[in-house]
Amino acid sequence: MTQCILFVCLGNICRSPTAEGVFRALAEESGLEVEVDSAGTSDWHVGDPPYGPMQLAAKGRGYDLSALRARQASARDFTDFDLICVMDEKNRSTMEALRPAGNKTPVQLFLDHAEGTGPREVPDPYYTRDFETPITLIEAASRGLIAQLLRQ
Repeated sequence: MTQCILFVCLGNICRSPTAEGVFRALAEESGLEVEVDSAGTSDWHVGDPPYGPMQLAAKGRGYDLSALRARQASARDFTDFDLICVMDEKNRSTMEALRPAGNKTPVQLFLDHAEGTGPREVPDPYYTRDFETPITLIEAASRGLIAQLLRQ
């Protein structure tokens, strides 16, 4: 069964499109059949490509985000996806507020899938200006989640 996973951050121009692109690439390398998408909890950037400096950092690590476009998360995502991975607690709380009554789709911090100890939230590079650390964290969480899904 193909898993459908949604990655969520605030604006869907830095962290979540990077998670979508990284996860898709690493899943393909591992042979995992998965459908992925990304969304933002805000509507600020709907239709925009990922933030330029984020795209450059991702491209430098071998990930092409140029075809992705921002969209806003909705209640429908809870029926369209098997798992929703958020970048921070604020994103989790916003997504939980969208949850339809009775829906059981898990909403998890993405970094909870990374092995070892470390931060639980992916820092927002739009504000920190550090675009490399989020990619490293997203790669670690992607590898952990892929390993988990391959074991199922």
